[in-house]
Amino acid sequence: MKQGRIETITTRIISTTFMVVALAVFKPFGLDAWQWQAYVHLVAFWVIGFSICMLTDIILKYIVKMPRSFQKGVDYIIRRNLWFQLINTPLVALGICLYRNFVLSNRVAGNQFSVVNFLETLVIIAFCSFAIGLYWRFKYRSKYLAMELEETRLLNEELKKVQESKVDDSDDVQNSVTSPIDSSLTLTGTTNESVTLQISHLLYIEAVGNYVKVSHLCDNQVHADMLRATMKQMEETLQNYPMIVRCHRAFLVNLSQVEQIVSHSGSTQLIVKHCHESLPVSRSNMSTIKEALKLN
Repeated sequence: MKQGRIETITTRIISTTFMVVALAVFKPFGLDAWQWQAYVHLVAFWVIGFSICMLTDIILKYIVKMPRSFQKGVDYIIRRNLWFQLINTPLVALGICLYRNFVLSNRVAGNQFSVVNFLETLVIIAFCSFAIGLYWRFKYRSKYLAMELEETRLLNEELKKVQESKVDDSDDVQNSVTSPIDSSLTLTGTTNESVTLQISHLLYIEAVGNYVKVSHLCDNQVHADMLRATMKQMEETLQNYPMIVRCHRAFLVNLSQVEQIVSHSGSTQLIVKHCHESLPVSRSNMSTIKEALKLN
């Protein structure tokens, strides 16, 4: 059996046991009326919870197409865990609710299947899932941080390779055709203001209220010009330049002008050359940056 499979089963066993212990302490669903037989029902809850956890893993692997993997990065693991909770919690609640109806209702009348009982069970299981999630997040924190650092290191290597290849390409076309990244472009807003610059000199664009701040190089100095425009307009204007990507809802960045990618306390930032500004990278946009580095 693969190590990953063993780790998955161990995780599910501990998580299900935590849920059953919580039920044993608080004794919901009229369990206190069963005296010693309550422990038999708790074992049944454990079997239901563990079986549904393994079923959820199968659903994620074959239907959602999200198999368990530590090689796909921290963002993938977080998304998969979120999907697991969204699928597993209502399924476990449904399984326990059905058990209440068919097994526990002969002694406790309030256990008949109903929407109210399902919602009650769902709230209890959701609370247990939240507590379990906090436990696993704390337990695997060091492992996730190590993965983030390794992922950042690989991204920096990819960034360096891409930037070096861009320099080589620029040298190849210096005496022939102008490279697209060295071409000039005029950015305009909804008013008469405009900014003309070389694409290679663009550092980043930041949304500032109803304006955008265009930071770029001019005569080896960093300049910032304000245009009355939206980030969507800027993104559409620059869509033919694959190295200029959205890293955050408020920032567009030229990856050719990124000095380093850093990861700190679970957040990723881009250090821009010349101005040394730190631009945040949102989790939803990390895949865009990875894709841009791979394509280039």
